[in-house]
Amino acid sequence: MVGTRGRPRSEEARIAILKTALRLCERDGYQQVTIKAIADEAGVGRQTVYRWWPDKTEVVLDALLDLTERELPQMFHETGDTLRDVEAILRLTFDYSQRITGRALVGVMADAQSDPELSKRLQGMVIGPRRAALRDILRRGVEAGTLAESVPLSLVVDFAWGTMWYRLLSRHAPINAALAKEITDAVALMLSPGTLDH
Repeated sequence: MVGTRGRPRSEEARIAILKTALRLCERDGYQQVTIKAIADEAGVGRQTVYRWWPDKTEVVLDALLDLTERELPQMFHETGDTLRDVEAILRLTFDYSQRITGRALVGVMADAQSDPELSKRLQGMVIGPRRAALRDILRRGVEAGTLAESVPLSLVVDFAWGTMWYRLLSRHAPINAALAKEITDAVALMLSPGTLDH
């Protein structure tokens, strides 16, 4: 990918490929997606895809990273109201997982179970930054006195994102705005300053 960002046509093709990969994962399922399908849907040749990525997994992982870096920061801005910000980042991420990233995330996670290097990269590039973003919001709430660390923040973060992952994998219930509100309310109870008085 080095050397292509200054060439608008190449960058346009790269972004089209990344968006197409996620769209096909969501439509057909990660396992069914092929490099040929991505190239055909994006309107490029297979060699164009292979110029930047060696296989489907790398395309999808890069697509998830690109989305996290390019689109999410433009759509989420902290307000300083901790619980409002918690709900906002959950709502935004849940919406993306329902419409764009869910099946891609599950597919790459499945591959990562037998590939330690892929697992490490998935954690570092996609999962880790989400965990850090939520933990930072909670930490600022604790520092401001609106929350109390009566439960370890890392456990609260696991609860919030873990609920999303469980529903992505089991598909037993929706991942939506209502869930974001329920989790935020639960976080408020877990980290209520009054909890420390008991």
